[in-house]
Amino acid sequence: MTLVSKIAWDDTVLPFQLDVSDMRGRVARLDGVLEGILKQHNYPSIVEALVAEMALLTALIGQTMKLRWKLSLQVQSKGAVRMIATDYYAPKVDGEPARIRAYASYDETRLTDGAPFDQVGEGYFAILVDQGEGTKPYQGITSLVGESLAECAQAYFAQSEQLPTRFSLSFGRSVEPGVPEHWRAGGIMLQQMPKASPFVAEGEGSGEMLAAEDLVSGEEGENWNRVMHLLATVEDMELIGPTVTPTDLLLRLFHEEQPRVFDAQQVKFGCTCSAERVRQSLSIYSAKDIATMTTVEGRVTADCQFCGAHYDLDPATLGFEAAKTNAEKGDSA
Repeated sequence: MTLVSKIAWDDTVLPFQLDVSDMRGRVARLDGVLEGILKQHNYPSIVEALVAEMALLTALIGQTMKLRWKLSLQVQSKGAVRMIATDYYAPKVDGEPARIRAYASYDETRLTDGAPFDQVGEGYFAILVDQGEGTKPYQGITSLVGESLAECAQAYFAQSEQLPTRFSLSFGRSVEPGVPEHWRAGGIMLQQMPKASPFVAEGEGSGEMLAAEDLVSGEEGENWNRVMHLLATVEDMELIGPTVTPTDLLLRLFHEEQPRVFDAQQVKFGCTCSAERVRQSLSIYSAKDIATMTTVEGRVTADCQFCGAHYDLDPATLGFEAAKTNAEKGDSA
């Protein structure tokens, strides 16, 4: 299998529906997206694994929504990995790729030799939806539970959305012959078809920790259990998919469920930072406050945590008491 043929399904999310069991799902394959995200930082491998898993979840969840602007996933914890943050930006125009960015904050001295999720301590998993100017942002939160970020996401959907959801993910360093070692990730997301659109619940759920199985019964429960049994047969290499197309994977797993596929969505690494956004974030500060941020060289600097871009700004252009107009700025990025 050549690299050219793999490009057809790398960095894509394929929506599908299982007509027999009335379930919907997504198959995602990430390659270049992870390269773009991870090369921005010199993360230890165990932190890279968590960022890769979070980016894969973001691609799968982001594509389930009729999103006009941004979906964000966040993990905040008291563990060695203090925070993981991802953003999914929906395409502005049909046919364009969606954009994903991600970063992690961690204390290297506290990292252990355990599993990636062992580096995450007590805390919470959050999903935030921002549909743009003039709309009310939505936020849902659940505790960090289980043994993976995927299990946290499943708990979120059960608890906050009452939407039975299951993820099967695989990610790791690819060592294919003739190709430089790099991270690949692949996975499947399955959901019972919602009675109402997701991400409309108010608040943070009932307080009782629910699982997907608690939300289905009768014929729905039988369908759910049958499809989960089929999903459990998937192999890691099938999920990562260097040689198995998403459509072939669906036929291998769910041919009796009559899978129906829709147009795939391309995704890429992308950041929205800019000098103007830095200025906006500093617009709440006075000239006195800006002076405390100014270096001995007489500049204010900022670095983007997501893409590593460095901004070197004239302090006279910053804050609500800025002395220079936009035409006089001439700052570098």
